Amino acid sequence: MNIFRKIGCWGSDMGRVFRNEFRLILKDFGVLLFFVALPLLYPVVYTAIYNPEVVRKIPVAVVDHSRTVESRDFVRRAGATPAIDIYAYCADLPEARDLMAKGEIYGIIEIPGDYARNIGTAQQAHVSFFGEMSLLLRYRSFVSALTDLQLDMAGSITGEKIAAGGLESLAGGGAAMPVQSESNFLGDTEQGFASFVIPGIVILILQQSIILGVCMLGGTSRERRRRNGGVDPLQVQNAGVLATVWGKALAVVVFYIPLTIYVLRFVPEMFNLPHYGNPVYYLLFIFPLLLSSAFLGQSLVYFMKERESGFILIVFTSVLFLFLSGLTWPRYAMGPLWTWIGNCVPAVWGVEGFIRINSNAASLSEASTPFIAMWILAGIYMLLGCWVTAKLRLGKN
Repeated sequence: MNIFRKIGCWGSDMGRVFRNEFRLILKDFGVLLFFVALPLLYPVVYTAIYNPEVVRKIPVAVVDHSRTVESRDFVRRAGATPAIDIYAYCADLPEARDLMAKGEIYGIIEIPGDYARNIGTAQQAHVSFFGEMSLLLRYRSFVSALTDLQLDMAGSITGEKIAAGGLESLAGGGAAMPVQSESNFLGDTEQGFASFVIPGIVILILQQSIILGVCMLGGTSRERRRRNGGVDPLQVQNAGVLATVWGKALAVVVFYIPLTIYVLRFVPEMFNLPHYGNPVYYLLFIFPLLLSSAFLGQSLVYFMKERESGFILIVFTSVLFLFLSGLTWPRYAMGPLWTWIGNCVPAVWGVEGFIRINSNAASLSEASTPFIAMWILAGIYMLLGCWVTAKLRLGKN
């Protein structure tokens, strides 16, 4: 009976801490700003900025030294691609570079003088492309368009050679290219930038907003402790350390449940982003992310001397966490140190698992590795949160 009585007392203490923390959240306008406004507005703003998702009809200049039927056919085919708009013909490369320097064009196609002769003599013809690199999204569109154009030209030229050899039936029967390739982009059928990056960004937004709000609450509590001889009069005083840590974390998690449903379910529908996964799977998957983020925030309170201290931490770590997530650089190409640091960040695992479930319709079992990793992080940061809470109660501010 003593065990059950202790469990009941622990649950009662946790409930009192939960209610008190929920009340503190609702009364703190600054915390509400990050707990509510940030998750509500940031996903919409980011997605609106990245729409339309692809860059089309980018102005390009042509420097044609060949001036033949074959070179004009190449330019005509290039202009017919969705990404390229033939803006001007230039006499030489310096003239085209001047247009690029003025911002009138973002790419240059240079066709050498021997282009038609090389094609006619069955030699390899070369075409040079110069891309302006201020925006990688434009460069990506250029590369995709020119690759498709290269394959199309190769098929046409090969078909003409087959026909010239007296095998018209093969040339007209689709045998011009030995292998016909087709690209299928799973989870991002439109090849859009927003469809690629937003599912990961929203996970980072959830984590960072939780950590920022929890750190702000913790910094405010430490300010009250300094004013009241090491005691925060607004905290539950006689609750155990573990009950306090869990009560605060669950208050944040419960507060975030409707916001999480909005961010993960309704934002993708609003902007027609990929949302192929089962909502039950990714909502269950995201629970340890919310919990581990809340525990991580309580652990970081150790460094929060004032209410505003969290701003410095979050501004410093936001870009770092973005890179560690693998959205801008693949995790398998990172060094062992950065991989290890990324493994300590809940959102890194959250991004990996959520994209699997949401964009590729994976089941919860297929995302079990990041799911288990976030539970492990939740346990580690819970213990750290208990240590920090105990330190603060001893008056070590």
